[in-house]
Amino acid sequence: MRTAPIAFALLLAAVPASAQMPKEPPGKPDVSRVTAGSYAIEPKHTQIRFTVMHFGFTPFSGFFSGASGSLTLDPARPGAASVAIEVPTNTALVTVPKLTEELRSPMFFDPDKYPTMKFVSDKVVVHGTHATISGQLTLHGQTHPLTLNASFVGAGAAFGKRTVGFTATGTLKRSDYGVTAVLPLVSDNVQIDIAAAFEKPE
Repeated sequence: MRTAPIAFALLLAAVPASAQMPKEPPGKPDVSRVTAGSYAIEPKHTQIRFTVMHFGFTPFSGFFSGASGSLTLDPARPGAASVAIEVPTNTALVTVPKLTEELRSPMFFDPDKYPTMKFVSDKVVVHGTHATISGQLTLHGQTHPLTLNASFVGAGAAFGKRTVGFTATGTLKRSDYGVTAVLPLVSDNVQIDIAAAFEKPE
């Protein structure tokens, strides 16, 4: 079947030349390409993964999508950076449909009552291309400190926007936020892994 490649070629041909795909990845792991300013999350390529230990046998992961938020940074003053990320809890998704339904119910995230979770930084300590970000996470109606260990991935320009990418990891106890279903069979500790793209007009 050649339908899919032909359709993709036609799609690219229909895109204005100024917006066509670059010939190589525009993002490079070079901090000198980072420009100062205020950035907004690019939600299509930002993911938040959460992982718990299931019954002591396997780490089990799921995702959130649809993130929004902002990043303010200046390469000359990296410690003055600030970040805020908000995520709709009704986007929680795992590979088992029944479990996805449970996550989106009052049993776990209860999105009808608590539609978003939000992280807001308080302090950023930079170590080269890595940073420790201390802040406050609001989830399930409660707010507690959370520390993220972040790493710079790349920076550049694409489709008329300056873009920077980072990864970050952290660990929280879900019982601190009142999410206690199936404890301790499903672990209290939850690992958070974030892959975030931020962009601003050139």
